[in-house]
Formats: sequence, C-alpha cells, structure tokens
Amino acid sequence: MAVKVRIPTPLQKLTNQNALVEIQAGTIRELMDALEKNYPGIKERLCEPTGKIRRFVNVYLNEEDIRFLSQEETAVKDGDEISIVPAIAGGR
Repeated sequence: MAVKVRIPTPLQKLTNQNALVEIQAGTIRELMDALEKNYPGIKERLCEPTGKIRRFVNVYLNEEDIRFLSQEETAVKDGDEISIVPAIAGGR
C-alpha cells in the first residue's frame, strides 16, 4: 500500500492525465522527491528550489493542512491521502 496523492487538474499533464497517483514515502518531503522521480517537472511547480512548498500551494494530509503540522517534515503512512491544492486568486 502507498500514500494516495490527488493531483490538481493543471498538473495532470505531468502525471499522464492521472488525477490520483500512489507514492511510497515517509514524509511530505520524501513524497515530493518521489513525485519528481516518477513525474519529472512536477516538483518545481510545487516547491521552491530549497525544497520548501511554495506559499501558494496548499497541501493537506487527510484533510489537515500540513502548515499546522510539521510542514515538509510531516510524516505520512500507507493509506494516507494527500491533496495538493494550488491557491486561486482573482476577482474584480
């Protein structure tokens, strides 16, 4: 079993149009590295060069924002679900 990762529509072109992928990882940081290994180019859209998740990208572990957990060092386990949600701005 692995961690399930929900991919936002704008990034699905990098995951062969898959909205849900499964990744083996122990932390969010490892998950981002594994995503990059399996889907080259995705990490640069989600993370700063330092590896920190970009401020306009929200990452949820089982519906809880990782910013209120241990951020990139948040532990994940088999069966967890990660949702990647880019912030959307706009209006008048």
